[in-house]
Amino acid sequence: MTAQLIDGKAVAADVQTRVRIAVEARTAAGKRAPALATVLVGADPASEIYVRNKRRSCEAVGIRSVPQHFAADVSQAELMAEIDRLNADEGIDGILVQLPLPKHIDATQVIERIRPDKDVDGFHPYNLGRLAQRLPALRPCTPYGVIELLKSTGVDLYGKRALVVGASNHVGRPMGLELLLAGCTTTIAHRFTRELDQEVARAEVLVVAVGKPGFVHGDWVRPGAIVIDIGINRLPDGKLCGDVGFEQARERAAFITPVPGGVGPMTVAMLMENTLEAAQLREKG
Repeated sequence: MTAQLIDGKAVAADVQTRVRIAVEARTAAGKRAPALATVLVGADPASEIYVRNKRRSCEAVGIRSVPQHFAADVSQAELMAEIDRLNADEGIDGILVQLPLPKHIDATQVIERIRPDKDVDGFHPYNLGRLAQRLPALRPCTPYGVIELLKSTGVDLYGKRALVVGASNHVGRPMGLELLLAGCTTTIAHRFTRELDQEVARAEVLVVAVGKPGFVHGDWVRPGAIVIDIGINRLPDGKLCGDVGFEQARERAAFITPVPGGVGPMTVAMLMENTLEAAQLREKG
């Protein structure tokens, strides 16, 4: 068996096309285009690239991008005041604060200061709570994107045994909630999990997000499984790889995401989807 690659670039392009058509329909009906404020603190090269890509995606789908850039030494009070200003601006539909923030800034306070109906990252406790209650509002972008990738396979997820490896607040935990919502019997593995290889071997849907190259051995993968590799790691030779041993896993799985070109493009695409949805939800009141 050689797994079929799940093309994240193609699925993301479909999502962006869907958003662009909806935005065009809005503006044709006399409504304003959705607006996304991106807040960047400092000059971290990776963060600058991520924010630049998000702004380009806004331009591609017709969403108005409102960039806000602060020096690395901005105070907590100044940043919170900016969040308050954006919260109060009825011309802004979504607020995204690029993480990580400098160490002197309490990121949890910043995230919780964003109005839930403008929280297009889906990190606010209200939005995570809605997802836990099976009443999703704005959903965390990466897990939401994984669900779109899984849908693209055409496989019925109801009753599938799913395993998420990694329990971070922004990816692993909401990923588990998304898989529950999709009808899977879901397990989350973390640093205290014993016999991880056996957990992986049982999984019909495997999602890995730990940030360690080749952490999940490819020969652990259950034959016929769907493998979603969220990890992206740079090796000493400059090449990128995921958290799953790709070559061995590809010989066992039915579907697998490549790194790069798998989950990565979906995160920005779902941010565009969330920004459009935020505008629509706020209009409904």
